[in-house]
Amino acid sequence: MKKSDFYYNLPESYIAQTPIEPRDHSRMMQIDRATGEIRHQHFYNLCDILQEGDLIVMNDSRVLPARLYGEKEGTGSFIEFLLLEQKGDKLWEIICRPGKKAKPGARFSFGGGRIQAEVVEVKEDGNRVVQFSCEGNFYTALEDVGQMPLPPYITEKLKDKERYQTVYSREVGSAAAPTAGLHFTKEMLQKLKNKGVEQAYVTLHVGLGTFRPVKEDDVLAHKMHSEHYMLPQETVDKINETKARGGRVIAIGTTTCRTLEAVASAHDGKLTADDGYTDIFIYPGYEFKVLDGLVTNFHLPESTLIMLVSAFLGYDETMHAYEVAVEEKYRFFSFGDAMCIL
Repeated sequence: MKKSDFYYNLPESYIAQTPIEPRDHSRMMQIDRATGEIRHQHFYNLCDILQEGDLIVMNDSRVLPARLYGEKEGTGSFIEFLLLEQKGDKLWEIICRPGKKAKPGARFSFGGGRIQAEVVEVKEDGNRVVQFSCEGNFYTALEDVGQMPLPPYITEKLKDKERYQTVYSREVGSAAAPTAGLHFTKEMLQKLKNKGVEQAYVTLHVGLGTFRPVKEDDVLAHKMHSEHYMLPQETVDKINETKARGGRVIAIGTTTCRTLEAVASAHDGKLTADDGYTDIFIYPGYEFKVLDGLVTNFHLPESTLIMLVSAFLGYDETMHAYEVAVEEKYRFFSFGDAMCIL
């Protein structure tokens, strides 16, 4: 299985730069997993497609405004930080540029002094470990001072930070949004609830590794990034109850899929409440243990995410669906349109 097997030609103009308003008016490709039949819908049609007794499972992680622009104390020269992972109390691993300014002991200021930082360590890969300080709550200060860490393929400035958050986000910790959930509105979730579609949550904090390209030509040689997840007992119970009554479990997004399948894979196919890290890599040939359906966006060529979709839908069916999506001028990637596989 080669990386090039998952390539498709995408015109750059099809990469969505801004989100659709309202959220649920994005287009949605509906695919029958059994027959491969494709229908063209809008996201709000999900309320008609899902049935009473189904369960949708969503990732409630909230994106940190993790990009900071500031200056080096003493010189006033420009610095940019991108927060990656928390290591302790206000202690973070970060990427910075220009890196030559960020030697151990160097101090920086952001938001007119609202947040300060001192470099503690330079890691082998060039990342830094920095100790932040501020008056009051660090996350509150970050909300005020930080910018959303939009993916590199989005070049337009985001007018409203909340448009890169799902309406149900609550657990702060992601460096990128679980984008399949961006299409939901609170009204749509209530409509689904009224219909008898159950709802449950997992937390998986999305790392920037989600954008890391597959470099090895042999797909199996690729090493996945590790991400922190939490699977609560309430969600385990809802999934088991849904399965017992013959309902369908539908993951909203690849991050939800990876959480559920990682836990099931680690416990002989069964789910249990869990809290840990996963680097599960799902590609064609993987046998799914939990999912009956998947809602996701359209992913980058040769990415681990299109490989995951191919594992669930089938390789030929997935590549055909992407060919159709390009022909029909769907919008791609984080602010793009959706795909519903049932």
